[in-house]
Amino acid sequence: MTVGEIVRLLAQEYGVPRWEPSDDPMGVLIGTVLSQNTSDVNSHRAFETLRHAFDTWQRLADADPEDIASAIRLGGLNRIKAQRIKAILRAVLEKRGSLDLGFLRELPVPEARAWLERLPGVGPKTAACVLLFGLRMPALPVDTHVLRVSKRLGLLDSRVSPEQAHGLLQEIVPAGDVHQFHVNILAHGRKVCRARRPLCAECVLTSGCPSYRIVPQRVGGDGEPVYV
Repeated sequence: MTVGEIVRLLAQEYGVPRWEPSDDPMGVLIGTVLSQNTSDVNSHRAFETLRHAFDTWQRLADADPEDIASAIRLGGLNRIKAQRIKAILRAVLEKRGSLDLGFLRELPVPEARAWLERLPGVGPKTAACVLLFGLRMPALPVDTHVLRVSKRLGLLDSRVSPEQAHGLLQEIVPAGDVHQFHVNILAHGRKVCRARRPLCAECVLTSGCPSYRIVPQRVGGDGEPVYV
């Protein structure tokens, strides 16, 4: 099954997501850091509390890490994340003299991604999220759902690491499909192609999925998986 077919079938199932990037790429960067190892609900609450406590990114950059940690305690790992946020803001200021990331729009995607990944604690997924959702640039974030579904569909080898997956998927997904591919694959991974007990009987991609007849379709009365 080709990437184009996957994009088309998932669009029929989930619709074509609207691509409305934030006008605050630094906010996307900080929000993505807060989302690490926590739920969406908690990370959103932590972000809102942080913005209430520090109404500009410069004030956040000037803040004491303990005050930052206190503001984001709802998000979990608050002291670690506070130090990371402080280090990122300091690094951007040292490199650019301001906290405006808009200049990245002028760079090719690989260069913009590489610039972000040189910031402390910023990996491929975080960098891609900033570019895709903060700057409307076609960088493809690979989270656990995107990685799992891409492997099951045969787009990636089962041994590919998350770091490798970013480059490999970026090469095969057309730039115009990156946002739609990311959003709908993620939705499909959460709803149907789940890590445990995937709902293959409900999947719109079974006709071209090499994993379809490998995974258990249901659990029998004795609790054992039933393959079809």
